Amino acid sequence: MLKHRGFPGRLPGTDFQFTIRRANKDGATPLVARERYADRRAPDRRADSAFLAALWEHFGDEPFARGNLDAGRLSWFFGREVVPAEDPFDPQSYDALLRIDVARARASFPDLFEGEDWA
Repeated sequence: MLKHRGFPGRLPGTDFQFTIRRANKDGATPLVARERYADRRAPDRRADSAFLAALWEHFGDEPFARGNLDAGRLSWFFGREVVPAEDPFDPQSYDALLRIDVARARASFPDLFEGEDWA
C-alpha cells in the first residue's frame, strides 16, 4: 500500500480521519458512492472541504493511487468529485488510480478554487 507522505492524517482538532496507518489484512475496504445531503453538520462539511483541498494540493488534476487514503472519507466524493482514472477500475484495491473531476469539484466546492487560473 502506497503511503502518501505529507498528506494530512486527519482534520486538525477533530477525529475526522483522512488516511489509514496500515493496510487491512483482509484487503482494502471497497469504495462506494455515498450521498452527501445538504443538511450535513458544519464539522462534516469542513472535513469534506479540507479533504478535497488536501487532494487538490497534493495531486491536482493528475491521477493518483488510492494508497493509504481513508475509504470512508473517499466514498463521500467517489463518483462525483473523485472518479476512477482507469478502466477497469477495482474499488477494492489500494493500487486503484483515481483523479479529481475538476469541473465537478469546482461546482461543489467553489471556495476551494477561488483565485485559481482556469484559462
